[in-house]
Amino acid sequence: MVGPERPQFVLFGSSIVQFAYSQDGFGAILTDIYARKADILLRGYAGWNSRGALQVLEQVFPKHAAVQPSLVIVYFGGNDSMRPDPSGQGPHVPLAEYVENMKKIAFHLKSLSDKTRVLFLSTPPVNEAQICEFFGRTCDQLCRTNESCQIYSEACIKLCRELDIKVVDLWTALQQRDNWLDVCFVDGIHLSSEASKIVVKEILKVLKEAEWEPCLHWKSLPTEFSEDSPYDVIGPGGDTKNVADLNLHWQIQWE
Repeated sequence: MVGPERPQFVLFGSSIVQFAYSQDGFGAILTDIYARKADILLRGYAGWNSRGALQVLEQVFPKHAAVQPSLVIVYFGGNDSMRPDPSGQGPHVPLAEYVENMKKIAFHLKSLSDKTRVLFLSTPPVNEAQICEFFGRTCDQLCRTNESCQIYSEACIKLCRELDIKVVDLWTALQQRDNWLDVCFVDGIHLSSEASKIVVKEILKVLKEAEWEPCLHWKSLPTEFSEDSPYDVIGPGGDTKNVADLNLHWQIQWE
């Protein structure tokens, strides 16, 4: 741990989380927004499902850790929702087990500390035609469908409402974007930069509206060390131009 100590936000999930710093992903955007305010930690595991997540949960989030996260953003569901393989192998997890796994994950994370907040991301949609094109599959071979993603997304949202856990409905949010099929994916499954912007806006909306103390929205968190500095650039008229001013142009979009 390097100091001073900042709030820790942990992204925990499968490939959509592991790749959250690629393609101008939502992890990279959040890290930029929360610079000097919070540390965004990545715990993403491509190919994993909720069953695998549950098996390593206490290793990734030990209860005895000296510092516990302020926020954990959780995403599992896309791999769980894939078509079962006849061999019994593969990432598919039956819906009832998926819900139970996510419930156990939620209970464990909420038990870490009184200040640890939890936010789930539901299963996003997919572009089935793009999957076929990218992976060379036919519709008959398609292992992941938009219909199954919707079923697992709705199950996640229903669970969160029952447990009073914040949730972002990604299945709906992405499809509200014009031409979402064309702009939201890099391969039909994983998120493009445009989709990641939607994810970030939905996350920030939840953080702004949540009645949490302290508030975890970026505008409410203190900046580490004052942004007013004796090293600010001096303009021709003697006025200073500090980093906060220089960053204002991109901050406006995240209001």
